[in-house]
Amino acid sequence: MPGGLALAAVVLAGGLAVAAPARAAGLRVAVVNYGLLLQESPQAKAAVATLRAEFAPKQRSLQAEANELKVREENLKKNAATMTQDQRDQAQLDLRERYQDLARKQSEIQDDVNTRRNELMSQLQQTLMQVVQNYARARKYDLVLADGVIYSDSSLDITPAILSALKSQAHHAPLRK
Repeated sequence: MPGGLALAAVVLAGGLAVAAPARAAGLRVAVVNYGLLLQESPQAKAAVATLRAEFAPKQRSLQAEANELKVREENLKKNAATMTQDQRDQAQLDLRERYQDLARKQSEIQDDVNTRRNELMSQLQQTLMQVVQNYARARKYDLVLADGVIYSDSSLDITPAILSALKSQAHHAPLRK
């Protein structure tokens, strides 16, 4: 059984295989805090900045429209007593339609934000995986663990080195639009 499979067998068997740990002991194992990479890497920060920059104008426009609707609604409340029933009904109908239109626009923009976030996350995850894999190959690691690690000795943590590699790569290859 290859070394990686031996370790997997030990993990899956709950340590019941007595000979497997000895075979697995020669493995070079490392741990990466993937969540930290997603938060702290320059590529992750660039993805967040890209998302904000792309959607900030639309968000500001929607906020301005919402503010305008609030002013209209307040004016309607103030002037309702001096309006005819038809004028009030028409103003309320117009306001309701505008609020519905605003809600539709907000929903569409949120869908666009989610789609773009997913695209950027996919690119980011590809980049992170590639950098971790390249780092592990170059340093001859047999196994790199990420999510689901309950405990690891800090000497196994290669996250700082991966962040350094990501920082040096960030100067050369920004995320695609």
